[in-house]
Amino acid sequence: MSAAPIFAVIIFVAMFLLIVLDKIERHYVTLGCGVLTLVVVFGICMRSGKAIMDTLAIRNFATKEFWYQVTESESKGINWATILFIAGMMVMVEGMAKAGFFRWLCMKIAYLVKCKTVPIFITFMIMSAVLSMFIDSITVIMFLAAVTIELAQLLKFNPVPMILSEIFCANLGGSATMCGDPPNIIVGTSLGFSFFDFLNNTGVVAGICLVISVFFFYFVFRKELVTEGSGEVDMSKFPKPSEAITNKKDFIVSSIIFGMAVILLITHATTHLTVASIGLFIAAVTLIAAGKDALELLKKVDYKTLVFFIGLFIVVGGLEETGILKYIADFIGDISGGDPMLMIAIILWISAIASAFVDNIPFAATMVPIIQSLSSTAGVDIRTLAWALSIGTDIGGSATPIGASANVVGTSVAAKNGHPIGWGKYCAKLAPATVIVLAVSTVYIFVRYL
Repeated sequence: MSAAPIFAVIIFVAMFLLIVLDKIERHYVTLGCGVLTLVVVFGICMRSGKAIMDTLAIRNFATKEFWYQVTESESKGINWATILFIAGMMVMVEGMAKAGFFRWLCMKIAYLVKCKTVPIFITFMIMSAVLSMFIDSITVIMFLAAVTIELAQLLKFNPVPMILSEIFCANLGGSATMCGDPPNIIVGTSLGFSFFDFLNNTGVVAGICLVISVFFFYFVFRKELVTEGSGEVDMSKFPKPSEAITNKKDFIVSSIIFGMAVILLITHATTHLTVASIGLFIAAVTLIAAGKDALELLKKVDYKTLVFFIGLFIVVGGLEETGILKYIADFIGDISGGDPMLMIAIILWISAIASAFVDNIPFAATMVPIIQSLSSTAGVDIRTLAWALSIGTDIGGSATPIGASANVVGTSVAAKNGHPIGWGKYCAKLAPATVIVLAVSTVYIFVRYL
């Protein structure tokens, strides 16, 4: 083996370890490892300017297919479509949050169910899943957890069961659509899948599993949902939904922009607008509508996450250019003996187990070229492998407090408000739910696609 693959693997492993240890901010880790990949692997070892240019993928911006895509195409190197789309949605979400959209929605639903604990528990789980189909689960949980704490104080119930259920359902809802979870965005943009491709495949199993999850969590938490005072709730002490709206005009505008984003995502297979075009358009419209507040919205964008993605794609590009990912794909193919059923089970469950302990974003980015290679060599439909990868990475992260960003945010909000959730409490409730959903998903894929 030449030096290039060895250094590519060393850099990748070092990046993963540093992310898991969480001693250095993860965007510094991936960016630093990305620079090392460009200099050491491509520059010193391979001496390939082409490998550098292919991985940086700057030329993609000048192509028509990057903005308007009629036929499916696979991305290589930095997935700029993913970067632009996530950035655009971040700008939109900041505009919605500023107008009080999320807090209003939570309060409105609580009012509709007359502030009864069990109906709130069920509707907030469903709302967490539905919102996470279109909006980053981190944002969804941040607002849901905060409102749940407030409701718990007013209605005298333990917010921990509700927050844990919301976290799980957010990750589950994110698996239903292409824009619901970063791994899905990576899979979708890399393989040319549409919003409806995900909705008709992962969305169906997510819907089935949501029903199962609602019953499961109600059964598990039913005793903890009992409030201190039963009977009618004094609605006069409850904050009105209208109080959450900071600016009525901004609220209406942000709601319209959100509707536009949903429509564009649903129809992008017909309009042929790529997610890069949609993300840029939504960001532009949001900033124009914000007027003098546009700069404030731009400042709130999570640039660290965007830098994290860029560095990550470069490191994974190093594995791809040096043939390491092809080697891993061949290894999985050999283990499975070319059996599609075993291959799918390996991809789904290994993805889930890995995502329970490490960030599912770099794992998904690493696995995409692997399943591409498996599909071409073993003759298994790339779509079936993609759905297994998406479900595994999205759902597996629910099993532990560090498996997904939404988990970290939700447990942090609870701890800051005097309701710490330890590993034991978290895993005892959510790990079994994760296993159940993964088992159902495995059977679903076997029955539908094989």
